[in-house]
Amino acid sequence: MKLNALNKMTEHFEDTKPMPVLFLGHGNPMNAIDDNEFSKGWADMAKTIAKPTAILCVSAHWETNGTYITAMDKPETIHDFGGFPQKLFDFQYPAPGDAELAKETQKTITKATVGLNTDWGLDHGCWSVVSRMYPAADIPVIQLSLDYSKPAQWHFELAKELAFLRKKGVLIVGSGNIVHNLGLVNWKDDKTFDWAIEANDTVKKFINANDFASLEKYDTLGKSLQLAVPTPEHYLPLLYTLALKDDKETLSFFNDKLVMGSISMTSLKIGA
Repeated sequence: MKLNALNKMTEHFEDTKPMPVLFLGHGNPMNAIDDNEFSKGWADMAKTIAKPTAILCVSAHWETNGTYITAMDKPETIHDFGGFPQKLFDFQYPAPGDAELAKETQKTITKATVGLNTDWGLDHGCWSVVSRMYPAADIPVIQLSLDYSKPAQWHFELAKELAFLRKKGVLIVGSGNIVHNLGLVNWKDDKTFDWAIEANDTVKKFINANDFASLEKYDTLGKSLQLAVPTPEHYLPLLYTLALKDDKETLSFFNDKLVMGSISMTSLKIGA
């Protein structure tokens, strides 16, 4: 990290104990307004950690050519989906942004040239989970995009450069799904496919073994992972979370359940 960027970051936020890092399986956007086991799981998790000074979210739903970070004062609530009840489209999450945090994060990342974005806002991969954790919308939220042109290992290495934020009170959240195959959703009886169970268990096995290098090569881990990750955008936020784990830190799973046959809600907390 560049020294001048660190000094400016110190001015913006005081030093704190390292914040946890989360991966949240976000699933159906209706979880933002429905009271269910998953929305309750996110809310309960928020009660176990110190209130963040800000949140940086890496969402499956912001893919870009290049890397960008939101840098507006008032991010828009983006309803980037269709076919849901009007009450979901009416939902707003008016959390502030933090342009200064975005600029300092931009300066510390050397893996990519990060652009400041003032057009995107907060997509449902972000606000559907963060709104259940912090419904008062009183914590600044910024998003970091996923460069769709880069491989998984590249994303893992970039994520490591975000580690300094943890000691500034910033909660880093990856939002996606370990298993996410909408093309094979079971609309009939919600029975989970065997390959989906196998894929979810395989990923958890490697996580528990701290074997993140294997997870970077998810497409070599057999047919079940190929079905679970037909496209990478919902899987990559998991790598952003895992890249920030220190060797001695504990981890725990919650919301560990598969729904609609081919979607995993499994979520992960790293650190205290």
